Amino acid sequence: MAEIVAMKRAEPSGPVIVSRAGPALRLTLSNPPANVLSLAVMHDLQANLDNARDDRSVRVIVIAATGKLFSAGHDLKEMNGHRRDADGGRAFFKESFDVCSRLMQSIVTHPKPVIAEIDSLATAAGCQLVASCDLAVASDRSKFGVNGIDVGLFCTTPGVALVRGVKPKHAMEMLLTGEMVDAATAREFGLVNRVVPCEYLTQIVNKYAETIASKSPLTVKIGKGAFYRQAEMSLADAYDYASQVMVENMLARDAEEGIGAFIDKRDPKWTGE
Repeated sequence: MAEIVAMKRAEPSGPVIVSRAGPALRLTLSNPPANVLSLAVMHDLQANLDNARDDRSVRVIVIAATGKLFSAGHDLKEMNGHRRDADGGRAFFKESFDVCSRLMQSIVTHPKPVIAEIDSLATAAGCQLVASCDLAVASDRSKFGVNGIDVGLFCTTPGVALVRGVKPKHAMEMLLTGEMVDAATAREFGLVNRVVPCEYLTQIVNKYAETIASKSPLTVKIGKGAFYRQAEMSLADAYDYASQVMVENMLARDAEEGIGAFIDKRDPKWTGE
């Protein structure tokens, strides 16, 4: 089994701190005080996600944050400052939302599982970031909201990720009221997988990462991609597609090795092929 070792190689990479714990890549938002998703932050996150795509040493990615907020969403001061542009800010607004949309989609389409580690407040596009990740683990003091409506801006793009992770009525409740939900409610809604005491948060996230990293990287890649693709299909199309994927998966060396190891009662040796 892959072992998640102590954090090492922490590197400031703009507003995102990059560190490694064995096969887990940790991307920590460090843009105080609110860890807003400015253009610089989003570009930095995107660059690190892109770099990890073909890095065979990375099996899992964790997105965390420093400080009292996971992320308050878009940098409204940055955006509002562009209202003085000749076009009233239209071009900058479009760029910001285009970059954000690409970032969120790249998490979903990334070949490596992405885990959100939340120990504070995640609002608007920060909540969208949580909803876009494959797994999310929150401390019991965390809160979540899509509260753009409070400032006259409906969280339409966060709603794209939200409605794909929680029931529509729960999503609309959050979007229409702008009210924060606590961690327990977020788990009930399906926004997070687990709620744990804050002192155990990183330990639990590392355990998830360790478990996932112990699996065949090829199988994880195949499975994650197929999971999201079939979710957009009709039932019949989903089964046709999933059956084709399983045939190809069965033909892979790792499936042959894994099944053989199970039959022989030994640990499998993954090659990623």
